Amino acid sequence: MGILSQRVERSEIKAGDHIYTWRAVFTYSHHGIYVGGSKVVHFTRKKDSESSNLNPDPLPSSCPTFPDCGFQRPDSGVILTCLDCFLNKGSLYQFEYGVHPSVFLAKLRGGTCTIAQADPHETVVHRAMYLLQNGFGNYDVFENNCEDFAIYCKTGLLPLDDDQGIGRSGQASAVVGMPLAALLSTPFKLLVGGPVGMATVTAGMYCAGRYITDVGVRKDVMKVEVEHLAAHLGWRESGGERDLIDLGEDEEAVESEVVVLEEEEQLDEEEENRRKKRRII
Repeated sequence: MGILSQRVERSEIKAGDHIYTWRAVFTYSHHGIYVGGSKVVHFTRKKDSESSNLNPDPLPSSCPTFPDCGFQRPDSGVILTCLDCFLNKGSLYQFEYGVHPSVFLAKLRGGTCTIAQADPHETVVHRAMYLLQNGFGNYDVFENNCEDFAIYCKTGLLPLDDDQGIGRSGQASAVVGMPLAALLSTPFKLLVGGPVGMATVTAGMYCAGRYITDVGVRKDVMKVEVEHLAAHLGWRESGGERDLIDLGEDEEAVESEVVVLEEEEQLDEEEENRRKKRRII
């Protein structure tokens, strides 16, 4: 377990894990759910959306390894890519769940762990594949980003109040929390001596802000089944409520895709074991 984040090898992850990689020299991280078979389901901007400097995560134009890499429903930001395209030459990290509060506060960066407990891996994969077919609403850097998507897939938790301007993302909380902590700590400059004391107060407020906004601590969250997600969020189209998409044959396709991914992952493990045996010989 690292102070900044948890770097792992590809052989260590399994279907249902929340993974991420750092972009732009550790400026921000991009998150997704590993679903097996070297495939990742993650959330980004829709194809026709304008790019943002806060999340310049380009979609793969072509992949020589997997023909279905880059699969994305129309008008949806949820996308299926291979692990290589997801990492984009970056390192692989695993998001941690169920960490102790002391461990959470010891992390120097937000968006690497949570106090919340994760659901079983098969439930996580089901949510990710369902959202691949149905979407996850509109991408928003602070209220509905890739980390929010991955945390929902892992926990099923959503805020009851969508108007407070921040989602479940620890990364977004950290971005908002640092300047806010500096602002709120200003009145204490008369009570603490020198810049060291001021920095200590600011750091304390920053950590407290990260803690109280963590999805595992917040009291304004509830468990929402993925099939009821659209109704809960109140997604609308053309002035009317958007009904949940009846998957029908698509639901069977999702289940089949999960089976295929699990089989591919098993084959990958068998191939890895064979390579290890050859190295030993």
